Amino acid sequence: MSVKINLYRTAESVSPKHPDKICDQISDAILDAHLQEDPDARAGVDVAGGHGFVFITGEVTSKAKQVDMEAIARRVAGDDIKVYVHVVEQSPEIAQGVDTGGAGDQGIMIGYATSETPELLPLEVVLSRRLNEYLYKIWPFDGKTQVTLKDDRIESVVASFQHAPHDELEREVRNWLGGYDVADDVRLHINPSGDWQQGGFDADAGLTGRKLIVDNYGPRISIGGGAFSGKDASKVDRSAAYMARKIAVDYLRQRGAKEVFVRLAYAIGVAEPLEASVIIDGRHEVIEGYDLTPRAIINALDLKRPQFEKTARYGHFGHDFTWDQ
Repeated sequence: MSVKINLYRTAESVSPKHPDKICDQISDAILDAHLQEDPDARAGVDVAGGHGFVFITGEVTSKAKQVDMEAIARRVAGDDIKVYVHVVEQSPEIAQGVDTGGAGDQGIMIGYATSETPELLPLEVVLSRRLNEYLYKIWPFDGKTQVTLKDDRIESVVASFQHAPHDELEREVRNWLGGYDVADDVRLHINPSGDWQQGGFDADAGLTGRKLIVDNYGPRISIGGGAFSGKDASKVDRSAAYMARKIAVDYLRQRGAKEVFVRLAYAIGVAEPLEASVIIDGRHEVIEGYDLTPRAIINALDLKRPQFEKTARYGHFGHDFTWDQ
């Protein structure tokens, strides 16, 4: 006798005013400002903020002269914050390996693509993001959404948004659900801890790179571990992760596949990857036909131009960026 196994999948999304996302956007806005003046700028900018304060640290090596990090932080986070900046130039011992075209760090990068959504992302990730984007247009404040699927039908929804009265928020969630396949007994958790007015840095602290699963492919797909925001493309934990996504998208389309995983691995100071493998619908292959050196990736994906602040808002994949096409 066969036993039916219900397949549950859950993913969450956070709004651009979430404390961690504020920090990601500050880091990437600082990177963009340097690239605007100096396309060869190198940056690894980290931000911590909360309760009236923002701390900017890390390393930047750049010819840019007009970058006001304090002003950037206030533009993103608000004028009523105290900003501390302590940024130094890149370590010469790291730079010597990058100057010759080597990777800016060691690491493993995961790329993924699936045919189950137009965005080529897991359905639960897409739905949680779409709901968040829908609600954020109404309440442009701190907020989180979460969607659980059971056999690809929406089984439950969590929606918590600052300044959103419970009944109005529930009405908008139900309105949004009208366009999707929803279980008859769908469970809604609307501001489950109560309506709330205090959000963002007023309520909590944030940190660059703390929403890694949201930034990638959701909890169903493994990640290499490196954060993206604030890092220039010489750091392969960003650029090679974008290239891994590009390769996954290419293989998915070329082979008519349902699901593609890509794995790239690098050693600091070494240009060629240590691993370049792809799994196409469960079948393992070696990646061929791509120059996967950092310089080639940067050129192929046009990663020296300012474009990164927007990647820090609603995930780095599935938005028609160069690496999604």
